[in-house]
Amino acid sequence: MTTTSPTPTGLAALEQRLRQDLEWLALPAKRWVPPSERDGVPVLDVAVIGGGMAGLALAAALKHLGLQAPVFDQAPAGFEGPWATTARMETLRSPKELTGPALGLPALTFRAWFESQFGLPAWQALDKIPRLQWMDYLRWYRGVLGLDLRNRQRVHAVRPRADGVVALDLVDAGDGHRAYTVLARHVVLATGRDGLGGPWVPAWAHQLPSDRWDHSAHAWEGATLRGRRVAVIGGGASAMDAAATALEAGAARVDILIRRSELPRINKGKGAGSPGMSHGFGLLSDEWKWRLRHYLNQQQVPPPQGSTLRVSRHANAFFHLGAGALGASVRADGSLRVDTAKGPLATDHVVFCTGFRTDWALRPEFAALQPHVRLWQDRFTAPAGQDDAELAESPDLGPLFEFQQKQPGSCPGLERVHCYNYAAALSQGAGAGDIPQITDGAQRLARGLAAQLLAEDMPMHFANMQRYAEPELQGHEWTEAQFPAYVEGPSP
Repeated sequence: MTTTSPTPTGLAALEQRLRQDLEWLALPAKRWVPPSERDGVPVLDVAVIGGGMAGLALAAALKHLGLQAPVFDQAPAGFEGPWATTARMETLRSPKELTGPALGLPALTFRAWFESQFGLPAWQALDKIPRLQWMDYLRWYRGVLGLDLRNRQRVHAVRPRADGVVALDLVDAGDGHRAYTVLARHVVLATGRDGLGGPWVPAWAHQLPSDRWDHSAHAWEGATLRGRRVAVIGGGASAMDAAATALEAGAARVDILIRRSELPRINKGKGAGSPGMSHGFGLLSDEWKWRLRHYLNQQQVPPPQGSTLRVSRHANAFFHLGAGALGASVRADGSLRVDTAKGPLATDHVVFCTGFRTDWALRPEFAALQPHVRLWQDRFTAPAGQDDAELAESPDLGPLFEFQQKQPGSCPGLERVHCYNYAAALSQGAGAGDIPQITDGAQRLARGLAAQLLAEDMPMHFANMQRYAEPELQGHEWTEAQFPAYVEGPSP
C-alpha cells in the first residue's frame, strides 16, 4: 500500500504537510542561547558564509536546534551556488532517490517537491534531476523553512578574536557597497567546491590574453563560441559539460584534450557509499583516511555516461586521449596554438576543465587565517608511494570541522572558524558538500555547535535553572493526612 498520490496535489498541500510535520516534531526549538554582546554590539550564535546547498542545510539544522544562524552570500537571491550560474550539466549526477538536504523530513525531499507538482508517473519516468529544477527546489527549500539568508553580502575578512567571538567584515553590495562588521561566536565557511581556493589552471594559461580562455567554473555563455574552434582541456564531467555547451551553441569544432590514454570507467566512490562511511569516516585512523582519499584521487571519477554521449553525438566533437596540454601561444594570424603530447593543435579559444585547488592567495578574505591553519603536511607523513600534494595541503580539521592552530597560541579563536566545504574531505569525509551525505554532515556540525555553546554558557544556564521558579504544584492538589498511631499485631 502506498500513500503517494498518482496525481499532483500542489505545493500548497505539501507545505501544509511540512508545517504539520514540524509542529508534531516541535521544530524549530525555541531559542535557548543567552543573548550576548561585545561593546554594545550583538553577537550571533553562528554565522554561515555561503548560501548554497551546504549552507542552507546547515542553516536549517541550526534553526531546528533553536540557534540563531544567518547566512551571508554574495550572489543575488536565488542564484546561490553553481546550479544556475556556472554549472552546465543537463542533470545532476546523483541518483534521483537521494534525499539530499531534507534533514530526515519526507516532505522536505526533492521527490516530495516534484511529485506534488507533477505527480507519481512523472517521477517514475524521470531519469535524473534536471539541474535548473534542482535550483528551483533549493529556492523553495529556503523559502518554506524561512531561512535567514542575506544576499549580496561579500565577506572582506574573517578575524578570530581572543574574547570568544569572530569578527566578520562585510560589504553590502545591495546598499551602496556599505562596509560593516558583525560578530559571531562561531563562523562556518560553507564555501562549496571552491573551498579555500578556486579554479586551477596551469601557469602558462596566464600568458594567453584573458579573452581567449575560460575555466569551466567561470561564468561564460556558449553563444560567445559560435563559429569558433574550441579546445577543452580535461576529461572529467565538467569537460564534457563545457564541450557540450560549446557544441550546442554552434562552435565550429571542439577538440577535447585528455591527458590519460584511457578515460576512467568506474566511479570508485560509489563503491564506498554507506551510512558507515557517512557517520564513521571522521573516526578512522589518519592512515585509512589518507589511503582512501589518495586512492580516489588516483582513480579519478569518470564523466557520466549521459554527459559523454551529449558530446559524442556531435560530428564536430573530437576526443584526443593521451594528448595532455603542455602550453599555448598566440600565432601571427590571431589563432591559438596549443602544444600537446601528440603535437600542436590550432584553435581559437581554450576552456580549462582542470578542477579546483586549495590556494589561499585566491581568497584574501581568509588572509588572517592562512598563516595559522595547521595542514595535514604539518603533522602527517604520507606512506611510501602515496604522496599527494592535494591531500598534503588540506587543512587538518577537528571533529567539528574546526581549524586547528599550527602553533598553539598563535591565533586565539581560530577554532571558532569551521571549514564546512570541500577542503574538509580528508579530515571529515564528504559530509560538507556531496548530496548523499549533506544531511548527516549538517546535522553533525549543528549538534556539535549546540553542544559547544551549551558548555561555554553552563554557568549562566545553571544560574537560570536555580532562578527558575514556575510552580508545578499550587498546594491545593492534596490534603495532608493524620499520621496513624502505631498498633502492633496483624491488621484486622
